[in-house]
Amino acid sequence: MTETIHNRIAMLRAERNISRRQLADALGVHYQTVGYLERGEYSPSLHLALRIAEYFEVPVEVVFSTKPFPRLGSSSQAG
Repeated sequence: MTETIHNRIAMLRAERNISRRQLADALGVHYQTVGYLERGEYSPSLHLALRIAEYFEVPVEVVFSTKPFPRLGSSSQAG
């Protein structure tokens, strides 16, 4: 059993019209690292996860979860 960390990085980037390179530059990581994170091929350190949440100005649990996020528009999400 693998320990997958689910994230909303791609969604947050799209909402804010931020490229992978822009996010990577702001975080001080390689832009490919952002792609690996988004695809779940790499789990961030706690420090990087917190920096990503700070960058988007949201709580870390908005960006990362141990369970898959509900699909957007699902009836279980409050608006």
